[in-house]
Formats: sequence, structure tokens, C-alpha cells
Amino acid sequence: MISQPNSKPTRILIIDDDRAMCQLLFDLLREDGYAVDLAHDGESAIEMHRNTRFDLTITDLMMPRMKGIELIQRLREIDGAAQVLLITAFGSIESAVDAMRAGAFHYVTKPFHNDEILIQVKRAVEQQRLHVELKRLRTEVQARERFQSVIGQSAAMQQVFETIAQVSDLTANLLIEGESGTGKEIVARAIHFNSSRATGPFVPVNCAAIPENLLESELFGYVRGAFTDARKDRRGLFQEASGGILFLDEISEIPLGLQAKLLRALEDKEVRPLGANQVEKVDARVLSASNQRLEDLVRAGRFRQDLFYRLNVIRIELPPLRERTEDIPLLVNHFIEKFAQHAKHRVESIQADALAALKSHDWPGNIRELEHTIERAVILGKEPTIGVGDLPPGLIARGESEFVLGQALAKQLTLHELERQYIARVLESTHGNKTEAARLLGVDRTTLYRKLEEYKFKD
Repeated sequence: MISQPNSKPTRILIIDDDRAMCQLLFDLLREDGYAVDLAHDGESAIEMHRNTRFDLTITDLMMPRMKGIELIQRLREIDGAAQVLLITAFGSIESAVDAMRAGAFHYVTKPFHNDEILIQVKRAVEQQRLHVELKRLRTEVQARERFQSVIGQSAAMQQVFETIAQVSDLTANLLIEGESGTGKEIVARAIHFNSSRATGPFVPVNCAAIPENLLESELFGYVRGAFTDARKDRRGLFQEASGGILFLDEISEIPLGLQAKLLRALEDKEVRPLGANQVEKVDARVLSASNQRLEDLVRAGRFRQDLFYRLNVIRIELPPLRERTEDIPLLVNHFIEKFAQHAKHRVESIQADALAALKSHDWPGNIRELEHTIERAVILGKEPTIGVGDLPPGLIARGESEFVLGQALAKQLTLHELERQYIARVLESTHGNKTEAARLLGVDRTTLYRKLEEYKFKD
């Protein structure tokens, strides 16, 4: 029996104008556990393929009106993964080669033994099953890559996920805006990975990192002799990205003079390398990103309005990390897993007070800053759980205070009780040094002594 428990049976279509042969194969395969359908000519088979997905098609090579090789080609137009097994009484090396070139899995000649056809059917079905499984795994990997690289459960990030799904397969230009470190390139890569251009190149360029006098030649290329050091032709990044995606990071840093040439390239889908007399057609989808709002730069006269409209066909705005703190635990776990693989000791989780410190921080560097913080904690920590002491000093004080206040609220402490506990904590940290404790509390020694008497602290 071929079908697995709780799964659909393997479905096979038999095509032959010889009805006796059809019936023989029908009975043989049904007895072996397959679901079998019959067709007696190519046109009927094609129509059946349009309405039903078959795991395997078995067809005679020589039939009236449509030969088996033509049928294979037509079936492949409907289903590029169609699996076909040919059976014929006219076996020859030439016809076998033609059939295999057309996409047949195998070639069996009449007369054949029942065991022989069953073995070939089993092999063809297994290959098809592996093809389907590989496709499923690739889809899962793509989905996993998408959610591993762009992480978040907040409403703002769910909107980003939805937009990525909607725009990935479009050809329109797209602008990604957000503060530094919010993951603009990660989103661009996710769009590329989930698009029909995924097999093409993803070419990132940081427009702010390339000197102004070199940026034009980097984008559009040049020909030999275009300038002193141009000793040979060089393709630009637009040409390198053809068939894929060109990601222009920090697009706001492109000088005004070059913005006009970029606009022409986007409008005409062609570039003119420096020193060249002819233009070259390019097929690159352009994604751009900026940590400044381009609309503000347009109003300030620092960015061309027509280029802004060309880039801003679709816009994705990435929220800063401080506006989606509910995503911090997910990001922390992701970074722990990432860096723990290379740590000298086992690191698995983070303590509640350390997480509170992270959630209370403003994160001016956004996700990039959080990633570096966790990397530091994993490398320098000595325990399997990241604690407050493993975090940078600037995070600790605020994190502890936020955690204490949260605990006070949860316990419904009065202001009187909270003050008493805080004074006790400060005295503990100064090892009973009242002068130092008064300094930390921001009061004079007399006030501190009065509070100690009020709260009945013992010397």
C-alpha cells in the first residue's frame, strides 16, 4: 500500500489509446494500492490535469493526434513538476533520449513484466514525493528565515509582516524609513527572500559610506579610459543587481547632482556607464532606506521631490525599539541563541530583573544596540542565565529601579513602606555608612537620622 495513514492515496493517470492496455495497468496499479484514472487520448489527459493533480502520469509514446513527447511538453506547461513515465512498443535509443529531454522520468518498452512496471512506478512516485517534500521544506525555510530575521509580535511589527507579504512580488520601488538600527536592511533582505527575484542577486550599497566622487561610478559603472585609473571596463551596481534587487541604504546621503542621474535610471530602466556612448538596459528592482524622513529633506531643499515620488511608491516605516518593548523578550531570546553557539560556556536564558532593565532602556541604537548588549553579556557572563551584573553599567541602575517599582506596585506597597525599604537597601549597599547613604539619598545627615528614628532602624 503506497498511501500513508491519514494521507491521500497516490494518484496516477494512465493514457493509452489501447483500451486493453489501459485496463491491464488500471487493475495492476489499483491492486497495488494506487488511485487510478484513465484517459484514451492526449487532449482528454490535458483537460484532466487542469482539474486534478496527479502524482504520476503513465502514457504511451505513440498515439493518434498527439504523440507522448508532445503530451509531456503540454503537461509541463500546466504543471512544471509533472512526473511522466513513458511506455511504448517502439523502443529505441533515439526516442528514449527525446523522451528524457522532454522531461520523462523513465522509458519502459512493451512487452514488460508486471514487476518491472511496478518498480518503475514506485521509483517515479518516490522521486515525486521527494520533490514535493523538498519544495515544502524550502517554503518552511523561507518562512523561518523571514521570521528569524524580522522578529516581533507587537501590532506595529505585525503590520510590517503583512506589508512584506503584500509587496514582495511587486516590481514597484519601495522606501523603508526608520531610525538607525531598526533593521531596514533586514526587512529589505526579507522582501528579496520572499520574492520571485529570490534566486537573483541582492546588492546592498551604503550611500553614506562611499565618497561622493566615487558613488556615480559605483552605481553606473565605467568604461576603460573614462578617468585616469579606469584601466578596464567595470560593471556598476545597477548592472550587478540585474535580475534581483538593488538596496540603496542611506539614500538621503546621495548628493543633489547625482540624484538627477539616479532618477533617470529609475525612470528609463537603463544606465550610462561613465565614459560610455551607449546606455545599457537594467532589470533591477530598487529598494531604498533612510534614517531621516525624506519628506523633511525635500522641504529643506536637500532632496529632489521628483526622486522622492519615484522612490516612495510604497513605504514601510519601522518603529523604534522603545515603541515596541513587548518585542524585547523575543529579540533577547533570538540573540542569546545566536551568540550562545560560540560562547565558551552554556547560556540559555535571562533573569527577570535583567530583562526589566532591558525593557526600561530607551535604546537610542535600537535593535543593533540590543544585539551588541546581549553579545557582550553572553561573552563576558559566567553563568547559564544572564543577570543584571552582565549588563553594561548604564543599563543596570535604571533597570533595577524599574524592577523595584514594578515589584512595589505588584505588592501594593504604600509610599511609607517603599521609602523604608529603599533606605534599608541604600544602607545595605553602603555597608551602614550613613554619610555615604545620605549622599546617595540626596538628603543631609540630620534628615537621614530622623528617618531612621521614624522607621525604627536599629544601629
